Amino acid sequence: MNEKGAGDVEPLTEAELRLAARNHGMPLEALQYPVTPVGMHYLLTHFDIPVVDEAAWRLRVEGLIDRPLSLSLDDVRSFPAATRALTMECAGNGRTLMSPRALSQPWVLEAVGTGEWTGVPLATVLGEAGVQDAAVDVVFTGGDRGIDGDIEQSFQRSLTVETATESGALLAYELNDAPLPPQHGFPLRLVVPGWYGMTNVKWLSSVEVTDRPFTGYYQATSYNVRSNDDEPGEPVTRIVPRSLMIPPGIPNFYTRVRRVRAGPCALAGRAWSGLAPIATVEFSADGGETWAPAEVDPPTLGEAAWQAWRHLWNASPGDHELCCRATDQAGNRQPLRPEWNTGGYLNNSVQRVSVEVIEG
Repeated sequence: MNEKGAGDVEPLTEAELRLAARNHGMPLEALQYPVTPVGMHYLLTHFDIPVVDEAAWRLRVEGLIDRPLSLSLDDVRSFPAATRALTMECAGNGRTLMSPRALSQPWVLEAVGTGEWTGVPLATVLGEAGVQDAAVDVVFTGGDRGIDGDIEQSFQRSLTVETATESGALLAYELNDAPLPPQHGFPLRLVVPGWYGMTNVKWLSSVEVTDRPFTGYYQATSYNVRSNDDEPGEPVTRIVPRSLMIPPGIPNFYTRVRRVRAGPCALAGRAWSGLAPIATVEFSADGGETWAPAEVDPPTLGEAAWQAWRHLWNASPGDHELCCRATDQAGNRQPLRPEWNTGGYLNNSVQRVSVEVIEG
């Protein structure tokens, strides 16, 4: 139960292909952009994309609060706004590189993007509502509805009151200086710095403060890391460190193997972690046998966004497997191989890029 080799390809099911056609990853060449263009940002939609009537839409804030609220989009916009650059990644990124793989959205490595999100801080809205002392969780309900785990449900997630008020979470209505597009949650969505993508509920319809931990499907059943189906597992929360390189040279159309001319080759990429800023990135040209340090930029976009890195590789003729490995300031480092789990989550093992180097 390890990472797949080149000869261990499992055929995709028809259901997986349908999911792959609905959702999309970020082309890795888009790592060149500090902020991902909206059309290149990764996208995962669990159910159908709702068509929302802005004039009729209201956000309900209810539960253990002193002042229940029913907010129009104009009401939400009337609060003081904040803009934050956040790197968002799907918890299933790298799923297809595990074997046997979980049958779900078949991500390789492209389920990531960095956006500039504008909205009202969640703490501001909760402060306006007046959270009561007995409050434990804040439950977020989206406007998308469907069936998962044989349960008919709306997509829901929760945060503890502490995380909801202290994480810097936003109720966002703009992405990259423009209104949210329908596929990204128009008219309002939750975005939480440093947390995996499932946390960031789209098409937000209600925020409910409760006196007990939320046990909905996407909180207590799905998005838990398990070694077998009989154990409760550990919940997926914050993003573990990852680095990706911009694929060098030019690609083979079908295999994506890269072709590079021999000699100095400037490599670059991005690295991020939801646990702490990135401290180091290392580069390997031999599949992880030996490593060399790369240069890493400080978190210029903010501590919840990726950091740029670069390395000058002296490419010698032949076939090479390039890797990059990030370590954050809390000491968390990418592993060489993934740790298998039933959902295919948290595979942050090092990226491997096959390169053919030819004489100039």
